[in-house]
Amino acid sequence: MTNVFENYLSSTGGLLADEINLSAQFFKPLNLKKGDFFIREGEICRHIGFIVSGAVKAYAIDDEGKENITCFKFENEFVTSFPEFMMQEKSRRSIRTVEDSVIYRISYPDYQHLLGQVTALNRVIKSVIEQEYNQKERYMLNYNNRSAVDKYRHVLSHEPMLVQRIATQDLASYLGITQRSLTRVKGQIHKPNVL
Repeated sequence: MTNVFENYLSSTGGLLADEINLSAQFFKPLNLKKGDFFIREGEICRHIGFIVSGAVKAYAIDDEGKENITCFKFENEFVTSFPEFMMQEKSRRSIRTVEDSVIYRISYPDYQHLLGQVTALNRVIKSVIEQEYNQKERYMLNYNNRSAVDKYRHVLSHEPMLVQRIATQDLASYLGITQRSLTRVKGQIHKPNVL
């Protein structure tokens, strides 16, 4: 499984083979069952992870106790609550598996040590943080102030993996609509044409 992580680091083009090998040694495998937490809201964000297999959701709990999902992460993506990880603060959201997952994780002290050893890794992490920011921007642009039908159509054309791998209740939360609305929209869009 470390080959997946090493292949990812190699694909970034910024690391030498010995830097990739050294980096991979610091990331330890964590096997999580569906529903397990990677990070809990309100706890210090101590790890950054790389998803080798599986998927996670990131969410915060609102005042009514409802999950508000802000993103999903899949294979070959880094996962953490970046601002809180960098500052070693309490996470403002939870990250939980939606499938059985294998995540290679590194602790904050090891991460700091590794960055001192492999300075080129800074560029990789900077790129990951930029991707995270861009993902949040796209989310705001594509899912705020749109109808349920437009939101679902956008998912079908731009993020079809969500329809294939994410439960209806989680997808509805991500889109900011009720599960009932999402079911109705799916019925409208996927309804065969009747002559």
